[in-house]
Amino acid sequence: MAQDKNSKTTAAQLPPMPELEPARTEEIPGELPVLPISNNVIFPATVTPVAIGKPVSLAAVEAAMTSDKMIAAVAMRPAKEGEAEETPENLFGTGTVCSILKLLRMPDGTMRILVQGLRKAAVDEVVQHEPCIRARLTVLDEKAERTPEVEALMRTMVELINRIVSMVSYLPDDLRNAAMSIDDPLMLVYLVATLFRLKIEEKQQILELKDIAEKYRRLLRVLNHEVEILEIGGKIKEDVQAEITKSQREYYLREQLKAIQQELGETDETQAEVDELATRVAKLDLPDEVRQEADRELKRLRRIPPISPEHQMIRTYLDWVIELPWRVSTDDNLELKRARRILDEDHYGLDQIKDRIIEYLAVRTLKRDTHGPILCFVGPPGVGKTSLGQSIARALGRKFIRMSLGGMRDEAEIRGHRRTYIGAMPGRILQTIRRAGSNNPVMMLDELDKVGTDFRGDPSSALLEVLDPAQNNTFRDHYLGLAFDLSKVLFIGTANILDTIQPALRDRMEVIRLSGYTTEEKTAIAIQYLVPRQIKENGLDPARIEFEPKAIQRIIDEYTREAGVRNIEREIGSICRKVAYKFATNGETRVVVDADAVPGYLGPQKVFPEVARRTAVPGVATGLAWTQSGGDVLFVEATQMPGGKSLQLTGQLGDVMQESARAALSCVRSRAETIGLPTDFYDKCDLHLHVPAGAIPKDGPSAGVVMATAIASCISGIPVSNTVAMTGEITLTGVVLPVGGIKEKVLAAKRAGITKIIAPARNEPDVNEIPESLREGLEFTYVEDIAEVFNAAFDGRLPAQKPKPPAPDTSHLIQHPPTA
Repeated sequence: MAQDKNSKTTAAQLPPMPELEPARTEEIPGELPVLPISNNVIFPATVTPVAIGKPVSLAAVEAAMTSDKMIAAVAMRPAKEGEAEETPENLFGTGTVCSILKLLRMPDGTMRILVQGLRKAAVDEVVQHEPCIRARLTVLDEKAERTPEVEALMRTMVELINRIVSMVSYLPDDLRNAAMSIDDPLMLVYLVATLFRLKIEEKQQILELKDIAEKYRRLLRVLNHEVEILEIGGKIKEDVQAEITKSQREYYLREQLKAIQQELGETDETQAEVDELATRVAKLDLPDEVRQEADRELKRLRRIPPISPEHQMIRTYLDWVIELPWRVSTDDNLELKRARRILDEDHYGLDQIKDRIIEYLAVRTLKRDTHGPILCFVGPPGVGKTSLGQSIARALGRKFIRMSLGGMRDEAEIRGHRRTYIGAMPGRILQTIRRAGSNNPVMMLDELDKVGTDFRGDPSSALLEVLDPAQNNTFRDHYLGLAFDLSKVLFIGTANILDTIQPALRDRMEVIRLSGYTTEEKTAIAIQYLVPRQIKENGLDPARIEFEPKAIQRIIDEYTREAGVRNIEREIGSICRKVAYKFATNGETRVVVDADAVPGYLGPQKVFPEVARRTAVPGVATGLAWTQSGGDVLFVEATQMPGGKSLQLTGQLGDVMQESARAALSCVRSRAETIGLPTDFYDKCDLHLHVPAGAIPKDGPSAGVVMATAIASCISGIPVSNTVAMTGEITLTGVVLPVGGIKEKVLAAKRAGITKIIAPARNEPDVNEIPESLREGLEFTYVEDIAEVFNAAFDGRLPAQKPKPPAPDTSHLIQHPPTA
């Protein structure tokens, strides 16, 4: 229904006086379309904007615009319950013939029109109901003679308007001048009736009254009422002016507001909101401490006026208290077979993690109040750490929420801001709990190893309480200041490496490593998960496309080199898009992607085996590295040139790796005679040690043995076997020390075609933990001394080695304690 936007205008919000166009004097038709108006009455000699939205009103405006732009604006009585508002029976008997001055069509199909009231008219008969209401009208002549009585009433009205303007400082003086400049009694009374808020029945009475004097008397009652309200405010101000303080000023404003509301008969909306909050708090099952704090804040909220900034702060605080799931939990599905089935459906392998979740469910069946485990999945990108958290939540029947910690540097992101700050809010832990709607979700803290530290604090230190089962049952956010129980949350952290995680935080989590996948595992994952997903995402019919296993293996061997499966999925997606293009253009019915067809979709081979080619010359040795992206093969090159005992290191090596290179050189020099190298090889030459891929930073001690082997190969001129890779830290005395990341390094060696791995002897237990399927086809040589490394790396091709001289007997120098 059309609705006048000015119908809510009060005396304290008077709009500027409109400038009326001259009234049209041509003859008004006896039949016009009717515009039903709710909540307002349009008077003659006034200009009023009207919003049009109802179909019957839109049709009336369209009918008027196609003829002479005249329309009858008639007010509507309030509809009874269950009764349509636009029925002709609800129309008042008297309205105003208006001229449409302007029309604006809105994008949503509604209209905004500007109408000028012309003449008052009586509705004689409704002759049409659809699509718009049309009625026969009788134009009512109104003559307003300026009798002494009318002159007195006009002056009284102008005087009251002047008093209102003088009492309200923000009303413009132009309003007073506009009222004084109008000589026509009808125009003045109709204009004031438009500007001031009246009930719909009162406005209609003013329009229908024939006596101009009675119109003024009705309107003057409203103006006198407004003056009384302003005088009450002035009286309150005078009563409290003598001893006014900040608190008294707030009291005065509240009392003034109450007095105005009582005079107007209006309800206190703010008080209703506070009552609603109190009702919501009373219905919640809250801990005692939380309920006491909520009741205390509610009392404060009732005393603070709505215009105060603190009012909104308390209101926001109570919203957070109400919406947090203090005692709302989801029931765990403890059916072990179902959980195992879901985990197996979503992920291939990962038996260690699946067993850990099944163990947790088994314990829950025996002890219901068991705290949730705090796990940390560590592995290279693309091995399924994040998606595994979603599967765990589905298996448990819990809600899953994820919070990324990558790049976080502000401690307040975890613990929240104190309420004294503008714009304060709880930390992301409680924000995430609120979104989950339960206090026992599966919360994944993603990228734990990428949390930073600066002047705003250390988020890792703030996580110590969150991830400690002995403390997180009383976690206190700085914003709320109330203890929230996080012990029921199953926290799962993810990281690529552990080294950058704070040791105290690392100690609070149960670390589970996710190594990279073998070619067989990648093939199985691609066939079971990646291919169906990419077929679906690219809109293909599974019956019209088929990937052969050999095609998947060729993609893995010749187009990707990674520990995870993300690039494999990208290449499969690229093939699916090209197949979709074939379907759309060539009309093919079915496509089989075999190994021979892969280059046609993905182009020439991108990954080539480099071990045999790189190690074909002396001075190059193959090492095994462990990075945050998984295991990788590392080539170390050494060369000598005339010079004077200098060692040059390139390849963007870290401090630890540079120290390993110097230690390797010293070890080879000290063992030169033992391993059959000239003892003066370093007297008249310079050595240059280079690790290719110089754009990638490298560091760590595990390349010590491979650097020593590269130096020995360079000096002896004997190349290292191209099927051998090695890892291990070396000391100055030639002792080989254990290193980490053995499983990742073994996978990298297998991907590169290595068949023999030289590893520290103390890493043999780590190798034995690797599944037999991964060790198949690999030969492991465990060494304790650099001489054993050289013997295995060169297959005994070094010059005849002299035995290492035995250590001198120093037992006689040891002072033994006396015996009884």
